Amino acid sequence: MNKPHAIIVMGVSGCGKSSVGERLAEALHLAFVEGDALHPAANVEKMSKGIPLIDEDRMPWLDRIGEEMKASLEKGEGIIVSCSALKRLYRDRLRAAVGGNLFFVYLEGSRALLTKRMGERKGHFMPVSLLESQLATLEVPTGEPGVVTVDIDDMVDGIAAIALKGLASLGIMA
Repeated sequence: MNKPHAIIVMGVSGCGKSSVGERLAEALHLAFVEGDALHPAANVEKMSKGIPLIDEDRMPWLDRIGEEMKASLEKGEGIIVSCSALKRLYRDRLRAAVGGNLFFVYLEGSRALLTKRMGERKGHFMPVSLLESQLATLEVPTGEPGVVTVDIDDMVDGIAAIALKGLASLGIMA
């Protein structure tokens, strides 16, 4: 692929989106954007209080992520963003924002592993109590175009290495 590409590292809270996204950005020499940093303050406040977001809360956030990716691609630069992208509707909205030039790395793990990882995080606004809500909302991207699924039962470097192999199979090379 000669044109720049956008990649979203997706999954529920605690799956390692940020850590894996940073490793992929390093390996692919692309900018990394922490999707959580693009949430409006009202969303962060809601989640901090253990209140799950609804579609109406997420749409402005998804649009902002789409704008970031589109701006990067228009400058001829690829980008990697961490974003839960839990529903097909959200992923399709993000694909539309960048004209379809978007790939996803879906980080998948067991409820037990996700709960453990969320419990070990320090200084994150998302409480463990919201994991159930995220898992209930998640529409697994099986069969969608441009998606690489990676099991998270490994160390970050191992997960990133598997993700890179999957992206390479889609034509994205380091």
